[in-house]
Formats: sequence, C-alpha cells, structure tokens
Amino acid sequence: MDERYVREALFWESDPEGGKDVRCLLCAHRCRIKPGNRGICGVRENREGRLVSLIFGAVSSAAVDPVEKKPLYHFLPGSRALSFGTVGCNFHCQHCQNWEIAASRPESFPLRYVSPGEVVDRAVDLGVESVAWTYNEPTIWYEFTLETSRMLKKRGIRTIYVTNGYISEEALDEHAPYLDAMNIDVKAFAGDFYRKIVGGRLEPVLATVERAVSLGIYVELTYLLIPGLNDRREEIREFSRWAVSISPDIPVHISRFFPNYKMTHVPPTPMKTLSEAYDIMREEGLLYVYPGNVPHDSRENTYCPQCGSMVIERVGYHTTDKTDAGRCPSCGFSLPGVWG
Repeated sequence: MDERYVREALFWESDPEGGKDVRCLLCAHRCRIKPGNRGICGVRENREGRLVSLIFGAVSSAAVDPVEKKPLYHFLPGSRALSFGTVGCNFHCQHCQNWEIAASRPESFPLRYVSPGEVVDRAVDLGVESVAWTYNEPTIWYEFTLETSRMLKKRGIRTIYVTNGYISEEALDEHAPYLDAMNIDVKAFAGDFYRKIVGGRLEPVLATVERAVSLGIYVELTYLLIPGLNDRREEIREFSRWAVSISPDIPVHISRFFPNYKMTHVPPTPMKTLSEAYDIMREEGLLYVYPGNVPHDSRENTYCPQCGSMVIERVGYHTTDKTDAGRCPSCGFSLPGVWG
C-alpha cells in the first residue's frame, strides 16, 4: 500500500486496560478494533495499538457535477461542484448504487493520490463554487476531508458532505465550521430496515440531522423509496412529521428505486407510490418536496409557498434560478437556502 495514504486517525481511544485494542470514535458504530484488524468501514486499521486511516488523499472518483446532482436544490442553484470519492463505507446497504467503490478496500481498487493542496488548486482553476465529498461515505475519509475543507474555506470555496449521517457528534462538531452543506440520506424510518438492510441504527442518523441544523450547516434530506421495504404510507407519514418538527422548510428528495447490487430482485418504485409519498409529505406540512430518479416532472421545480410563482425551473440538470438572491421576484418571499 502507498504509505502516502496512511495517516494517524482522529477520534479514537486506547484500551483503558492497557492492551493494544483501540476504539474508533468517528461514527456511531464505535468499533472496538484489535491489532491488525479494521473497523466496519474497512479503511481504519489498528497498527500496534494506534488507529490509522488508510485512505488519506486516496481518490477513486472525481468529476465536476451540477450541484443539483448531489442532490441539493436550494444550495447555490445552477452552480458546479468539484466532486471526490474514495473507497469503503461504514454501512453495508444491500441496494447500494455505488457498491463498486463502497464495498471495496484500499488495496483492491485502483486509487490515485491527491493532496489537499491539489484539490484546492483544481477547484480554483476550474472556478467551481463548491467541493463535494460524495460517491461513497465521506465520514470515513474524515482526516482528508477536514484538512482540505479548512484550506478551501480560506479560499472562499464551499464544501458539501453527501452522507448517510452516521458521523459521531464530536466529529461533526469539529468539521462544522468548515462544512457548508449536507445532503443526509434517511434510508427508512424504521429500525428493522437499518439493522437488516443497512447494518446500522436509525437513531444516530436522526440525531445527525438535528445536530447539523443546530450547528448552522445547510441540510437537505433524501429518502429512497424501496417497494415493500420502506414505502408504507404510515412510515412515510412518520418520517414527514419528524422532518417538519425540525423545519417545514427542509427540502426532501424522494427518490425512485431501481434494482442494484444485492437487490436486483426488487422491482423499481411504481410512480403511483412516488406520487402518494409526495402527497403525504406535502399534507404533513413539508414545503419543498422533490421527486428524484424520474423523467422531467413539474414537481422538480421550486414554487414560492406564498404566491405560487415558479421561482426555480429544473429540466434534468439544467437549472434556471429566477429568484433575486433567494427572494421570490413576484412577492418578495425569502426562500430557505444558500444563494449566490
């Protein structure tokens, strides 16, 4: 393994009994790791009683994307994000859309070393408005994303986490001053789904959403509807009520499922189910609900909740922002979000 990828990890503790086991404190798993072993994520290893990251600067994927692809609809609409991913994940979702990298280990995937300074220089050269940590779970890339985000902040470039929300409170608090936006994937609103399909727990994800909002990080949510697993009407209603309790302004992306990875036997989400979920979310008071993974749909546009005018038009990833720095041009209503 290229030793440039190895960096002493943040957020861990030694065995209080004096042994060489360590406990990782980066995410809600809080893995206890024996010497020579790795945590659930597969990228944090106990080397003789100290925890190291094996993926510092290890890039598997990089691209310039529309920020709407994250998806973020009220965060610098129409802008571009320089996106990076690595390998590994602290969840083992059976329906993972990026399983080729998420289920891989550093030694089994072709990686390219990129330093924090190179990321900053590339972002400046391209003239992008933000850098997104995405494609796989960015929490497990914490040492690299934190150091790079600090440097980007000094250059006035915003940063984004596209995440499953399983980060620990202490790690989120440390990163918050350098993290501008998060799209947090709430994969279901039932503990059984998280245990059986994901390999985690629901409660830490909900706590991350609430804490991120309280820390001033801009947040949007994604809920992928999987037929027969997380699409019950009552479950959607409970999720909606919880989201409204945080803020009716929080944008929610309800995405259509397509068969993938270990769930090729599950059919795509019926459009009827997607429409019913949309209606429930609006009935429960969410003001900004957007269908995802569907052909062009007028519900992907943003409408002023006060006067009904279309203020942001979206056709695929082509976005026309008609607002005046986030204000409705017809009535002056101020929409939630981050505007250029």
